Amino acid sequence: MTPELLQHHKVFIVDDDAGVRDALSWLLRTRRLLSDTFSSAEAFLAEPCWRTPPDHACCLLLDVRMPGMSGLALFEQLQTLPWAGVIPVIFLSGHADVATAVDAVKRGAFDFCEKPFSDNALVDRVEQALAMSAQHVQQRASQQTLQQRLAQLTEREHDVMLRVIEGLPNKLVADQLAISVRTVEVHRARVFDKMGVKSAVELANILRKLET
Repeated sequence: MTPELLQHHKVFIVDDDAGVRDALSWLLRTRRLLSDTFSSAEAFLAEPCWRTPPDHACCLLLDVRMPGMSGLALFEQLQTLPWAGVIPVIFLSGHADVATAVDAVKRGAFDFCEKPFSDNALVDRVEQALAMSAQHVQQRASQQTLQQRLAQLTEREHDVMLRVIEGLPNKLVADQLAISVRTVEVHRARVFDKMGVKSAVELANILRKLET
């Protein structure tokens, strides 16, 4: 991972076994990875860390079987969040829970590690999950920036923008909007400036990001 990602990340550990939580925290520290531990799914849900989209890379190490709410039930609740992809889930499963963990992977979990797990293999997967999370965080930040830039456009600038990204020439845009070509040119320049682009192709490409 990049130094920036190492400085801004968090690994959440949810396991009812205190020994496992302590061992995982120590293991992650040996690779300079920060962690917060929770003794139950309910304890994790009581924290604000999952209630808003994280602005940093994070992932969740989650025990499949726990008293009270199971790891699978917690995973299913997190999957309903619009930003679920920002918090990749790695299940920690005993032999009896492997089939359940595999099914969870098919439904969107990042991976599962069977207990007892290989320390190096687990931390490698954690780093990969954090890297994926960072991509989601960056994508969300980019989309928010685009939304803010779009909000700065006037209604007329928005009308011109829609026609510009269709590839219409200024004359045709002017005819459709019943304005002069010069006015179209002014609005077009303002749209490019506010959206931070230099061409209609670049504008169309960044607007596609809002659709993904």
